[in-house]
Amino acid sequence: MSALVDSLGSPFFQRALLESVLVGAVTGVVGVHVLLRRLPFFVVAMSHATFPGVVLASVAGVSLFVGGWAFGLLVALLVAALGANRALDETSAVGVVLAGSFALGVLVISARPDASRDLSAFLVGSVLTVTRADIVTTAVTGGVLLVVLGALHKELVLGAFDPGGAAAAGYRTGMLDALVLVVVTFALVTAVPAVGTLLAVALLTVPALTARLWAERVGPTMALAAATGAASGVVGLCLSSVLDIAAGGAIALTCTAALGASLLLRRR
Repeated sequence: MSALVDSLGSPFFQRALLESVLVGAVTGVVGVHVLLRRLPFFVVAMSHATFPGVVLASVAGVSLFVGGWAFGLLVALLVAALGANRALDETSAVGVVLAGSFALGVLVISARPDASRDLSAFLVGSVLTVTRADIVTTAVTGGVLLVVLGALHKELVLGAFDPGGAAAAGYRTGMLDALVLVVVTFALVTAVPAVGTLLAVALLTVPALTARLWAERVGPTMALAAATGAASGVVGLCLSSVLDIAAGGAIALTCTAALGASLLLRRR
């Protein structure tokens, strides 16, 4: 425990703690929409698709957020367009994006010095190295995403449960679908400094799954998912300090442990 006490006094750990809480809360709320629209596979694909954007931003010396957002937004709109035009079925389109994008990222990073270290940071995160600018970016982006989801809550939930009814009511379901994909992409990229492109999948799915076991309505489910994500960030980061293990992996495993415990309690 002395290691944890020492860590709590470190500004690096304090910034990492705040970043973990912010990322966990935002991804928890967005994750509910991932479940409502059955998008876990899309999240997996986007975790690979945003990877080359993050790598190219690092090579160019610009913000990782900018690179990931730009590339992820491009890919999300491409998937939406392919699905709308029926050029490919949705699963096939996502699969093509997953393979091609990740291969491009690996190709670019393999040409860099210290490629192995950089690859690890991009894939599984390095939350202890986040800066104040990263925290501000996460807070602002997360706030914008939550405002958008709140303003269009009724439309988005109706479109998820009853797309035909939403279309009959006059809503542009294609635009709503594209908006959700964009929100998921931004949330995923925001989580990259904390847990990397791969482990961000856990934060965008597992807290929402856990909350779904305890809540029936969408609103309470979102609140519980946000609390679960934030708590997982705090507990995982503390465990990483005490046990001297990777923070990103500890956070993801804490989310999974919360889901497992919830399943056992529900059975009893």
